[in-house]
Amino acid sequence: MKTDLTPYVKRLLIVLLLSVVIAFLINEGSYLLQRDQTDRASRTIELVIPAGTAERVAQGEPAPGIPETMTFVVGDVLEVRNEDQVAHQLGPIWVPPGSTGRLVLDSAERYAYSCSFSPDRYLGLDVRQGAGFSTRLIGLMISAPTLAVFLYIYSLLVVPVGGRNKKAEQQV
Repeated sequence: MKTDLTPYVKRLLIVLLLSVVIAFLINEGSYLLQRDQTDRASRTIELVIPAGTAERVAQGEPAPGIPETMTFVVGDVLEVRNEDQVAHQLGPIWVPPGSTGRLVLDSAERYAYSCSFSPDRYLGLDVRQGAGFSTRLIGLMISAPTLAVFLYIYSLLVVPVGGRNKKAEQQV
């Protein structure tokens, strides 16, 4: 008794294709609805220390345009440009007047760097792992096979291979 596997293979291929399409639509829809400013490619971000910042910080006032915390993506480069007359420090970088210092943010962590241009004397840097193409591809590779197995078994239960033909033969 030889069993013809062709209908099973055809159904499996159709279900696999359908599963990839459905999983792609659901994954990308979820990504588009939930993404934030960290879901981007890495880039260079400039932070300008305006003139008179040292005097304002000495009086306990915040420098204009300098936030208490900043959010970055792994691979971003923070460029600190000092337009003040006093040298400033942000963690490991020392920025003399009129020059620029660069800080490469290469790992996902929360930093609290000592900061001479902030009244609190620290600046929080939140470095996050961005959800790039590879993350989304992994999501598709996980969800599509799972969905394919579910749909294949479900399709065999609801519409058995050759089930309609056998019922038609029995009625004749």
